[in-house]
Amino acid sequence: QVQLVESGGGLVQAGGSLRLSCVASGRTFSSYAMGWFRQAPGKEREFAAAIRGSGGRTYYVDFVKGRFTISRDNAKNTVYLQMNSLKPEDTAIYYCAAARFVLDRTVTDRNEYDYWGQGTQVTVSS
Repeated sequence: QVQLVESGGGLVQAGGSLRLSCVASGRTFSSYAMGWFRQAPGKEREFAAAIRGSGGRTYYVDFVKGRFTISRDNAKNTVYLQMNSLKPEDTAIYYCAAARFVLDRTVTDRNEYDYWGQGTQVTVSS
């Protein structure tokens, strides 16, 4: 069982930045592909960004490309989401997720993820 704990959310003005962190328990973090999803009120949870287990390769949904950056530090069991040029429509609860034993590809389908964090609220004011 892997536990994921997100942090770094908050209230920011449009155009500002936030850095989300997600710390995972366990000793096999590098064997998990990681992803960030978000869910706005009244909407379904949607994919934002992903990184493969070994790091390096990343994938972004179009509406965050050029603004968000996903990265990971396997020595610290942590995945990050750097969010720049934030917009009010980025307001949502952000979740990190882990897919077991996926080292060499990114995972965009939420049904492939095995573990989820509790989420961290990001609010962008106009």
